[in-house]
Amino acid sequence: MTGFAVTDWDNAYENGRNIPNGSDWPGLWVAPAHSFRIAGRNRLDIAYGDSDRSRYDLFLPEGTPKGVLVFVHGGYWVALDKSYWSHLAQGAVDSGWAVAIPSYDLCPDVSIAEITAQIGAAIDHVAGAVAGPIVLSGHSAGGHLVTAMMCEGTPLAAATRTRLRHVVSISGLHDLRPLLMTQRNDMLRMDMVSATAGSPALQRPLKGIRLTTWVGGAERQEFLRQSALLANIWHGLGCDTHAVVQPDRHHFNVIDGLADRRSPLTRAALRDPDEE
Repeated sequence: MTGFAVTDWDNAYENGRNIPNGSDWPGLWVAPAHSFRIAGRNRLDIAYGDSDRSRYDLFLPEGTPKGVLVFVHGGYWVALDKSYWSHLAQGAVDSGWAVAIPSYDLCPDVSIAEITAQIGAAIDHVAGAVAGPIVLSGHSAGGHLVTAMMCEGTPLAAATRTRLRHVVSISGLHDLRPLLMTQRNDMLRMDMVSATAGSPALQRPLKGIRLTTWVGGAERQEFLRQSALLANIWHGLGCDTHAVVQPDRHHFNVIDGLADRRSPLTRAALRDPDEE
């Protein structure tokens, strides 16, 4: 990757305005997500906490699930909810896996640390509902949240940790400190202490859990850097890491593969290395 100097941190982390027809998202997800939500063996709005947004949707395959994939959405911790992403469960469900997609409270009403704790509670609740191995995947801010689950300071219960096999961070944000230099921090309300404490790239990973970072080749350079950063650092700390740059994908369509069981993304997420 060619080095470059960032002079506009807001632009460095701005996706929509730097993608052709970027304003079409997230609207393009609404119809396919709705169609998937109202079909199949779905259990919607399961409470995992006390707040109105502490709910997840559970999508079930035919027969006994092989395990469960939890997908955590993005939106820079300030926007969107579980309803936009339901169709992304298709690939794993067609592969025989259950899929859970949680909502969570948003900044500035809560801090990123509080959201991280919420996601831990959501995954623990899902673990009590579906047996078998657990795979986590998250997009953008969701990539941050799922990688936080495999840090030594994870909020996950010990029993849940033992079932966690693989974490796939799609276009994830793993070092929060650069966001201190953006206007988004007016909503995130981080300082250097909280940004440092909340950055997976500055923590140690749990042992025995694989990490895949997945990013589109047409993304902003900061998202490419953030993905490479975590895989590089954690590889040096003994983690089994894989870094994938998918050609010709930008920040919004890079997640499309989750809707197709045959896609490289879904196959990579659900791959069992013991069967190879």
